Amino acid sequence: MNGSEWVVEAYGCDPVRLGDVAALRTMFNLMIDELSLNPVAEAQWHQFPEPGGVTGMLMLAESHLTVHTFPEHASLCLNLFCCTPRSEWPFADRLQRLVGAESVHVRRLTREYGAVVPSV
Repeated sequence: MNGSEWVVEAYGCDPVRLGDVAALRTMFNLMIDELSLNPVAEAQWHQFPEPGGVTGMLMLAESHLTVHTFPEHASLCLNLFCCTPRSEWPFADRLQRLVGAESVHVRRLTREYGAVVPSV
């Protein structure tokens, strides 16, 4: 079985939205809907004291979705791991709209039988 893992870094984000759990929950919900993901429990959120950000984790039947935000650096890191094939999600477009990201860097890794094969 092949799967994919996306490691996403977004820069130039709106610090207010990076500290807003409701905004990040909206992002998770959009990803769940658009990628047909299957949560196995409620997402867990941790809000760090000012000026810190938020860490969120959602366990999926496919694996997991996590986000770590850094309002003090206007950045976020997102990781989506799916053990089953999924289409590409328009990370740059969605993160620009949802958190105001000016720059988005996406790395996709193909997971094959325990090996990591970088995708282009």
